[in-house]
Formats: sequence, structure tokens, C-alpha cells
Amino acid sequence: MNLFWQRFKRNRLAVTGGIMVLALFFAGALAPVVSPFNPNDIDRKHILEPPGISHPLGTDDLGRDVLSRMLYGSRISLSVGFIAVGIATVIGVIIGAVSGYYGRWTDRIIMRVIDIMLSIPTFFLILAVIAFVGPSIWNIMIIIGLTSWMGVARLVRAEFLSLKEREFVLAAKALGASNMRIIFKHIMINSMAPVFVSAVLGVASAILVESALSFLGLGVQPPTPSWGNILTLGKDNIEIAWWLSVFPGLAILITVLVYNLVGEGLRDALDPRLWGSKG
Repeated sequence: MNLFWQRFKRNRLAVTGGIMVLALFFAGALAPVVSPFNPNDIDRKHILEPPGISHPLGTDDLGRDVLSRMLYGSRISLSVGFIAVGIATVIGVIIGAVSGYYGRWTDRIIMRVIDIMLSIPTFFLILAVIAFVGPSIWNIMIIIGLTSWMGVARLVRAEFLSLKEREFVLAAKALGASNMRIIFKHIMINSMAPVFVSAVLGVASAILVESALSFLGLGVQPPTPSWGNILTLGKDNIEIAWWLSVFPGLAILITVLVYNLVGEGLRDALDPRLWGSKG
């Protein structure tokens, strides 16, 4: 663990990304405290007001404060990212573990299912499912999670194929350990490093998908604020209210970027094969 932290701290971009991730987390968690206005308060005297002292990021077409709406919207985006990735990670780890450990026909069937899932464009699959079940924050979290587990499953499968032939696994079998004990206590603990990296990168992807769905009107529904539906207002008023597009767009860009920086930093710190090639 000490070696991991030493290597992670050497990557200044990853450390900067981690600090910004924490800042985003606290901004969302403390939104009711730090927001200057209620995000749904309508003020007809300040409709489409540009950024200024009273409204640092301007107002929208109903006079609502954009800064307050973005702070509350960060809670939605981060919630979708973490919960969707949590669902995808749990499913992927279990399926990948079963596939890699048992092999043979079990592995062949699971891998063909994964190949079929990967052949379907994920975003269009999400759109199709939402068209049937309806847009809501919980539906989005569950659907993104149920359509994003394949990459994790393949990572875990590859780790299990390698680790199940190691001496410590053979010793556990010789001592009479059950398959479940070997999978969850011996192999899985040693195969989680790439899963952590994949999960961090997956949060960025889930936030991007949620923002795209909200932008199209199929995600979080107004008046609940999210970065995607603020961008939709920006599209409708692009010629007279540039701030409605620029600020939520920057928020999405920065959030996705910092999660990718942290993910790359974790990959470098957790992968011993890279230790000799980097300082």
C-alpha cells in the first residue's frame, strides 16, 4: 500500500485530478449550503441575465441561478456515475469470475453473450430501453449499469484465467477448499486492481452518458437540474445566452477529464509491469 501511494503521488496530473474529484464531491454534497439561491426559484426580473455579481454564472430563461443549478446538478451526475458503475462492477465481477474460473462451455457461452452485447451500440441500446421504461434518474442509473458490465467481466475473466493456475490456488484445492471460497477469498482479492481502474474510468463514461441523455430530454426531467438539461436550455438560447452552454459544457469536460486522469494514475500505480518503465 505504501508503494502504491508513493507511485501515485509522483503522478502530479493524477494527484491534481484526485483533488478536483474531491472538490466536485464536496461541492455536490454541500450544494444546499453553498448554493446562493434555490435552484428552482423563478425570478422574472432577471431572465437570461449574463454573469455578474449577483449571479456569477448568469441566469436561465426562467431567471433561475445557473450556479445553483449546476451545484445541484453535480449531485445528479455524480450519483448516476457511482451507482451505475457500482451496478456494472458487481455484475461484471461475478460473471467474469464464473467465466474465468470454470472455463470450458461456461466460458464459451458467457463470452458469446458478451460479444453479442458488445456488438450492440450501447448508447442506442440505452435509448431503446428508456423509450419503453420511461426517463427517470433511477431508470438511468440501472440501465447504464446493466449495459456497461461487459468490459469489467472481460478484465476479471482474464485475471482469473491467469491466477487459477498459480500455486496458491492449487494449494487451496489440495486442502479441500470449496470453489466459492477459492473464487472469492483467494483469486478475486488478487484480481481487483484492474477493476478499480476500470470503475474510475467508468464513472466518467456514465456521467457523459447521463449528460447526453438529459440533453436529449430522455434523462433527468425538469425542473430537477442536471448539466445535460442546462445544456439543452443553452442550445435553445445559444445566440443570446452563451453562458448556458459554456459553463455546463466545461463542467462535463473537466469532470470527465479529472476522472480519466485519476484512472490513468491508478493504472500506473497498481500495475507492476509499468514500474520499471516510469520514474
